[in-house]
Amino acid sequence: MKANELIYITGHRHPDTDSIVSAIAYAQLKNRQGIPSVACRLGDLQDETKYLLQRFHYEEPMLFEDARATLQEIDMDEPLTVHADATMYETLHIMDESGKRSLGVVNDKNQLLGMVTKSDLATIGLGDTALSIQLLQKTPAQYIAKTINGTLVYDDEQMHVNGKVSIIAIAETRLKNYELKDRLVIVGNDTDAQMAAIRKGAGILIVVWAQQVEDEVIEQAKKAHCPIVISGHGTMNTSRYLFFSPPVKLIMKKDLISFNYDDLVQDAEKKMMKTRYRSYPVVDHENHLFGYVSRYHILNSHNKRVILVDHNEYSQSVKGIEEAELLEVIDHHRIGDIFTSRPISFRNEIIGSTATIIATIYMENQMTISKDLAGLLLGAILSDTLKFKSPTSTGKDQGVAAALAKIAELDIDVFAKELFMVSSHIKGKTMRELITQDIKRFDMDDHIVMIAQVIALELDEVNEIANDLIKEMKLYSKENHLDLLVVAFTSVLENGTMFFGAGALESVVEEAFPNQHNEAHSFQEDILSRKNQIVPMITRAIINH
Repeated sequence: MKANELIYITGHRHPDTDSIVSAIAYAQLKNRQGIPSVACRLGDLQDETKYLLQRFHYEEPMLFEDARATLQEIDMDEPLTVHADATMYETLHIMDESGKRSLGVVNDKNQLLGMVTKSDLATIGLGDTALSIQLLQKTPAQYIAKTINGTLVYDDEQMHVNGKVSIIAIAETRLKNYELKDRLVIVGNDTDAQMAAIRKGAGILIVVWAQQVEDEVIEQAKKAHCPIVISGHGTMNTSRYLFFSPPVKLIMKKDLISFNYDDLVQDAEKKMMKTRYRSYPVVDHENHLFGYVSRYHILNSHNKRVILVDHNEYSQSVKGIEEAELLEVIDHHRIGDIFTSRPISFRNEIIGSTATIIATIYMENQMTISKDLAGLLLGAILSDTLKFKSPTSTGKDQGVAAALAKIAELDIDVFAKELFMVSSHIKGKTMRELITQDIKRFDMDDHIVMIAQVIALELDEVNEIANDLIKEMKLYSKENHLDLLVVAFTSVLENGTMFFGAGALESVVEEAFPNQHNEAHSFQEDILSRKNQIVPMITRAIINH
């Protein structure tokens, strides 16, 4: 399916459970409405998300790497080709039948070797004979026989051809006036003339108006290493077609302007603007011909159609989102810097989870929610609201969760405990995994800030890894050119969070969340929400810094 037909539904980078589940559920809704859609992810999944997908029988969404269209996602001409060993006559016939003015020249593996155009072939028929002579020097006798619809009576590996052509249709006594050495000699059904041509050193003997060649002529040809071909045409057509018998590989252009099917459409367009070819070959990673792209295809192409869930900021979205055709946004975060050239559906609610909004849309459209989908949505709501303890949680989240629990036949308390057991493991993960498993980027007062949130059952576990964590945070902050990196360890059971900072603005973390006397990384009670608590308080601290 082409990029302008399919809708890509995606959450944010470093996806959490709410982001992934919302994309899956909304893509399923769109498909049920007859709108082709696919759920996407912008990074690796968390253990919690993997657990939910496996438990409720859903596949991992596709990795979405760029919202701009690639060549393989747009319409283009089919990959008509000609084999490198095909004659120029055969190539011209294929062009006439297909209406194409150019063809890719390929080997036995369908790998692109070059291109040939109709103008290249016209040069042979209308251009200087010097080129035709050079080509015929390299043309095997069987190619000549095939082109003139003839019969190869005798072939010889030691043939000697200079590429020049002579037409002889007169008596032997007059042959003394011709220089025939190493030439392709067209001669009539005259045994004496044939023998004389061979004696004078003909390179290839082409016989017209004959059904057979006498044995004595063949014997003479063997001694002189002179192949013999009986033509299927008269003298005029034989002489015309003869010049189109060389293999097309001898005239193909090898220095091509071609594209890989993963190349961006806009990059191909820039390259096309500097040249004037009608079409350009597109190949795959193994150089197999994929198709032909022209300016017409580029002008009629579009970047991908995208729906964003659980975010609305460029810095958190897929690469190239600025150039995509943005159709909808469904979110519960602050309104960021997304803008569009035309009105779109933008649903932003003060609520604890995007999954709550998605479930509500199902209900508003009177669409049934399956048992597995209900369990998946419920897990996302419990994850994002920290089982309704997050300050962002609302009564609507609880009401929708209760309805989903009934459909899924799940006890919310038991299910939540199982879920947090999966998501709260600190041990067994590398420091880099802890930092990146749920991290988001923010632009705060012209500073680049990333905030990671790690769910932990008990925060005592964090103290054991503090030194290694800080060391890795400094490295990650430097690698990503961050002004500030914050890692927040949140315990649902203990109802609070511990903070770590790295980067030039590291001190603002303590300004936003002061430590107790003689403590480092003090426990911050009732601080649970990255969106409603951590981000606003860090932002104020940076502005006042």
